[in-house]
Amino acid sequence: MSAWCLRAVVLSALVVALRALLGFAMVYWPTHGALMRSGCLLVLVVAIAAWGVLDGRRDRVAGGDAERGADLTMMWLKAAVAGGVGSGLVAWILDFVPHFDLGDNGLLFEVTAGASFIILLIFVPALIGVGIGRMRAERHNGKGRPTPPSLHSAAGSVI
Repeated sequence: MSAWCLRAVVLSALVVALRALLGFAMVYWPTHGALMRSGCLLVLVVAIAAWGVLDGRRDRVAGGDAERGADLTMMWLKAAVAGGVGSGLVAWILDFVPHFDLGDNGLLFEVTAGASFIILLIFVPALIGVGIGRMRAERHNGKGRPTPPSLHSAAGSVI
């Protein structure tokens, strides 16, 4: 399984699981909807950003410098598109199952507007995480730090 396909499947499953959990929770605690939605959104964004950080660190350690790194932008874009459309399709199908309340959205909404929101929700935090991961790897390897100025000149005297 390719790297983007794995990310798409896992994140799509996470989105559907959080939507189903939110649907069940809204039945029992309808007055806490805003807090539960914010919590689910936070869980999703943190998971995506953490995976992006791991990818960025792994890429920078393996590649060594910015010129030799992998194209993580396209990998995460493919994962986001597949995850967004896939989670929309699965949520639309699960909405027909009794006792699943996933919003009663139509198929066209789920694969267009709903999917575009999920695509951005996956792609943007992942790339932020990749950037943070690459910066942390550079700092850990010492490549991102500027060299301190020398205290001695070429003649050996103290400046």
